[in-house]
Amino acid sequence: MKKYILSFLLVGSFAVAQNLTIEETVLGPRKYAPTTQTAQQWRKDSKSITYLSTDFSSLVEKSAANGWTASTLATKAEFETALKSKISNDEFTIRTFPFSINWKTVNTFETEVAGKKNNYKVTYDVVSKQITSVISYAIEGSQAKFASNNNIAWLQDNNIRITTPSGQVIEVTNDENKAIVNGSDYVHRQEFGIDRGMWWNEKGTQLAYYRKDETMVANYPLTNWNEREAINKDIKYPMAGMTSENVTLVIYDVASGKKVTIQTGEPKDQYLTMVSWEPTGKHIFIGILNREQNFLKFNKYDVATGAFVKTLFMEKAATWVEPQHALTFVPNNPTQFIYQTDFFGFNQMYLYNTDGKLLKNLGFNDVVVKDVLGFDATNTKINYIGTTNNGLDRQLFQVDLKSGKTIQLTTVPGTHTASVSSDGTMILDQYSNLTTPNEISILNIKNKMANTSLVKAENPFTGKIDLPKIEFVTLTSPDGKTPLNGRLIYPGNFDATKKYPVMVYVYGGSHAQLVNNRWLGGAGFFDIYMAQKGYVVFTLDNRGSDSRGKKFCEVTHRNLGVNEMADQMKGIEFLKSKSFVDADKIGVFGWSYGGFMTTSLMTNHSDVFKVGVAGGPVIDWKYYEIMYGERYMDTPQENPEGYEKTSLLNKAKDLKGRLLVIHGAQDPVVVQQHSMNFIEACIKAGKQVDYFLYPNHEHNVGGRDRIHMYAKIADYFDLHLKK
Repeated sequence: MKKYILSFLLVGSFAVAQNLTIEETVLGPRKYAPTTQTAQQWRKDSKSITYLSTDFSSLVEKSAANGWTASTLATKAEFETALKSKISNDEFTIRTFPFSINWKTVNTFETEVAGKKNNYKVTYDVVSKQITSVISYAIEGSQAKFASNNNIAWLQDNNIRITTPSGQVIEVTNDENKAIVNGSDYVHRQEFGIDRGMWWNEKGTQLAYYRKDETMVANYPLTNWNEREAINKDIKYPMAGMTSENVTLVIYDVASGKKVTIQTGEPKDQYLTMVSWEPTGKHIFIGILNREQNFLKFNKYDVATGAFVKTLFMEKAATWVEPQHALTFVPNNPTQFIYQTDFFGFNQMYLYNTDGKLLKNLGFNDVVVKDVLGFDATNTKINYIGTTNNGLDRQLFQVDLKSGKTIQLTTVPGTHTASVSSDGTMILDQYSNLTTPNEISILNIKNKMANTSLVKAENPFTGKIDLPKIEFVTLTSPDGKTPLNGRLIYPGNFDATKKYPVMVYVYGGSHAQLVNNRWLGGAGFFDIYMAQKGYVVFTLDNRGSDSRGKKFCEVTHRNLGVNEMADQMKGIEFLKSKSFVDADKIGVFGWSYGGFMTTSLMTNHSDVFKVGVAGGPVIDWKYYEIMYGERYMDTPQENPEGYEKTSLLNKAKDLKGRLLVIHGAQDPVVVQQHSMNFIEACIKAGKQVDYFLYPNHEHNVGGRDRIHMYAKIADYFDLHLKK
């Protein structure tokens, strides 16, 4: 097996430096953040960028007109004065200049603020220092969606309200049963790229919204231990193979109050995705995905009647079809749109017309589109961020709609976040890589050369923290042909003549990537902390993980964990080939899917892994929710062999090493039933296992409690692996 190793040395200062503290595993990313420009963006219709000052008290501008010299454009005090002058009947606490602003013209931006009585969307003029427009909605409202005519749709619990510009509040729905949920983004458990539950048409006269009926889904109890007498908080949690929610799409007309339910047909047990208004407002498009998740019909519907018009195209696969993106219509051309899909191997863009005719394949090589940034000033080209270097790098690309020709606008290896000026002549480019903390430059789009360097951050650890050596490694999967990206962190004060224990940090599931060509190689501060304590810390992105295309991922189908473990064991072979690795002291840590992988490795390869820490682990996929679980495993009824093979309840008897299982008692994602049943299986098998609950946390342990968690994990490795 060939191994290609790309090595970089991160060198600390020869001045007095120290290791990270356990507190800094959580607080360190802010404390040791590289110098940057926060909330930077192009000012509309200008050759200027704006960002927040280092103390967040003002909006700063750098412009080509003054040689990119920083000047204050607006201050928090000015904004607060304008706000209180415009809205005198409410109270505001403005601690910083608004972080999230959207430039509407060269001099005005929109932002959202909260008072004590209401929430507001305001437009601020940086020249006159005045609030020029205000629209508001109730303080208890959530998930607000703003229309072009200043109508606001928002949620009050499970119902939709609309506030008109005149201040009238329209009650769109009034369902008393909490299991009927209207307008929420929490539909289909937010799979399939769902990030909203309401959509205004272009004119703001009609609102499309999800109506989720989960009355048929059984209640699942989560125990709240903070009450004097513990109580259950019931959630709806449809498990694989069991009854699921039913979802419909409704169109509400503001003027008439009329509702039309889109006729998406039978069976009701299906997924409605990629909801997109046609710019004319006459039609709406919906991706209809069957429950088996292997057949997608992209349909067009008549808004006035809800009737089906036609199927534009279909996708069918032996594994799964996974729609992730709504349509992007070409500006000023309501008959053409951009569709993203990985159906042909890599998530790329395709130009269609509204009759379903494919006009142009806009894909480029094996580049995976990660973020569509929008069109150029002529609306003939699209800018986007895509992957290179086997998924390690992110670069800025531009594709021509007519010719399909693609050019790469950034070239320096690393992870770029970039945007193009309104006139299409300049790029605001920010990137980092393993040895570059942060660089921000203005590039000329014609020759892709830097005109001006705005930020060149120094290593923030120099003279403070003694960083270990970090390497990227490339291994080959058991199929003999697929490259796998890995990251190796050497122990602090490394001595090649010594042998060191190993902590493998693993995730391994879809839609996640742990190894990136960015600052620190994507390593977390806990990884660095453990390396400084004397561990070799290793991470491998196995097949099934993100940013490498569909084939790389779909080898997991119906057998989650099997090929992932095979890849991880190639990582173990690599580690054992190193003279400085103590092959008798290898441990593994992971959370969520990584908790599943940790427990899988501890039980399936019990002679290799001596210590494991599994956080929020999936133990048996039959206890996991329908939308994610059935995509990869099908149902337990369809795939009993796969569920039996991957269940860790069956593997408890094979546990040999020391395993700590951690779970949040309020976890609504991987419910505690997983770990509790595994503990029971260990008891019955006569196997000792350690268990720790965080009573008030959900799937992730956050806040200062995370410091406690990392201390516990580090102590566990020290006690059972390092000694």
